[in-house]
Amino acid sequence: MRWDAQKTDPALPVTGAEPLLPLAGLLRTVRTPEFAGITFHEVAAKSVLNRVHAGSGMPFSWTINPYRGCSHACVYCFARKTHSYLNLDAGLDFDSQLVVKTNAPEVLRKELARPSWKHEHVAMGTNTDPYQRAEGRYRLMPGIITALADSGTPFSILTKGTLLARDIPLLTAASGSVPVGMGISLALTDAALAEAVEPGTPAPKARLGLISRLRDAGLPCGVMAMPILPWLTDTDEALDGLFAALAAAGATGVTAGPLHLRPGAREWFLNWLSRNHRHLLPRYRDLYGSGSYASKEYTQWLTGRVRYFRKRHGLPAGAGFLRSASTGGEGPAGGTQPRPPGSRNRPGARTAPAQAEPTLF
Repeated sequence: MRWDAQKTDPALPVTGAEPLLPLAGLLRTVRTPEFAGITFHEVAAKSVLNRVHAGSGMPFSWTINPYRGCSHACVYCFARKTHSYLNLDAGLDFDSQLVVKTNAPEVLRKELARPSWKHEHVAMGTNTDPYQRAEGRYRLMPGIITALADSGTPFSILTKGTLLARDIPLLTAASGSVPVGMGISLALTDAALAEAVEPGTPAPKARLGLISRLRDAGLPCGVMAMPILPWLTDTDEALDGLFAALAAAGATGVTAGPLHLRPGAREWFLNWLSRNHRHLLPRYRDLYGSGSYASKEYTQWLTGRVRYFRKRHGLPAGAGFLRSASTGGEGPAGGTQPRPPGSRNRPGARTAPAQAEPTLF
């Protein structure tokens, strides 16, 4: 990586109409040729551990997000709305205006050394990806992993970034001291579609390879197969291919669920859909209405299909750091559950018994 050619300008403008606010601890704003189109806002954080609100239903109490914004640029990312708190938009700014907590490892080590710290589970990758491309420049995760392991704090990581392979030796060593949960986010195997909806991520084949590398290193590796996109990745062919590939890679568990269209993500995704699959817009509006979640009928239908294909390929439920939302019986495909809206227009769509999926958080 070339550092001598970087451009540094503390007063560099951002794309929004308002100045970048409220961004406490801003040290400098950086653009560098290695990351064309991306602006880094380097900050000195006062705290790194984020307390999860009681009653949220999440299976962990603390999170760490060394970055805000994400160059993976997934069109469906539920975290997009958080950029509006900085007077940045949830679209292009989220993809290209990245906040970097450059002192995260040092601050974390101090926080973990406090007598009040109870060594509760810490989750990473819950808001933005800790192994997005910026991590190759800033190398924050090795210090974070070491600080957690040294303090006796269990942790988990969810990522789409194959840069994680760099830290496999550290993760293996850490797993000898504390429980370590590893999760890879991968919900489709169609390389062309992945490039369209996740343009900044490693290709599905590369992520499958990462799963195998983690397993070869003796680490468990669950998969978060979310989001499944209605009428794009929910066909029998797509689901069968996905679960077959995950089983072949050695995944130790899989959880899957439909797309959520939360504010910020909803507008950005539907704009993408209108440009690339305009014929699906009426179906999505019917399926989601004005809310964030697909209809109960569709969710139950998809859950049944996921359970069928997961069982077919011998994959356990759960991605290693998830809780089960509810339980129920499992049966063969072909039950009496209603079809989702428009399923009669999808080749190979079949009904299956309902079964609630484990859910992230």
